[in-house]
Amino acid sequence: MAIALLWLTGCTQPVSEAPNSTDFSPAETSPSMTSTTNPYSALPSLSGEATVEMTVNGSKVTIQVNGNDAPVTAGNFVDLVSRGVYNGLVFHRVVRDPQPFVVQGGDPQGKDPTVPPQQLGTGSYVDPATGQSRYIPLEIKPAGAAEPIYGRTLEEAGVRQPPALTHRRGAVAMARSQAPDSASAQFYFALDELSFLDGNYAVFGYVTSGMEVVDQIQQGDRIETADVIAGLENLSSGS
Repeated sequence: MAIALLWLTGCTQPVSEAPNSTDFSPAETSPSMTSTTNPYSALPSLSGEATVEMTVNGSKVTIQVNGNDAPVTAGNFVDLVSRGVYNGLVFHRVVRDPQPFVVQGGDPQGKDPTVPPQQLGTGSYVDPATGQSRYIPLEIKPAGAAEPIYGRTLEEAGVRQPPALTHRRGAVAMARSQAPDSASAQFYFALDELSFLDGNYAVFGYVTSGMEVVDQIQQGDRIETADVIAGLENLSSGS
């Protein structure tokens, strides 16, 4: 499937189009552009693994979050869970036809009842301490590599091997806009193997139990609660 199709926006996209978030203004600087030393030192980071439990429609979904292969992406997600950001948020995009694709949610605008449904999918997490949107870099670790590649797809980086974390069924990954460093809070569950997304979107964990719950999620369903039930001690909140 053509990668050129992956960045189109909207909540009713065909299956050939990838998960996305459209809230990325050129006037705002992504974290990977802001530091002359470690460009990611201000971002949360996960060293090791953590376990997140989500409750959806009264049932549990358990996610094993991998900070070994995606430390910044995993750290951002665990940090947002620990802050309660995902509690009450809507799954605004569910694509199962003509074949299983994704269940996408995590837009912080979903807590505001005045935000029209068609606007969901455009929001980012705004840090209350700074009043600024938090964006994280595209982070993909090639299989067998010592470190992830940041800010580029594997194709752009000239890497031929697959990523360490692939889009198999049950993968959990970050949605983003066309800008590689535009992921913020929105994430998606892969409903099937989506190998055409490998190397282009950052997987950071997998559903280890409750995939049958994910399979039943409908557009408009909400995350009732999301909690870090193990591994929170592995989270560094950043500088």
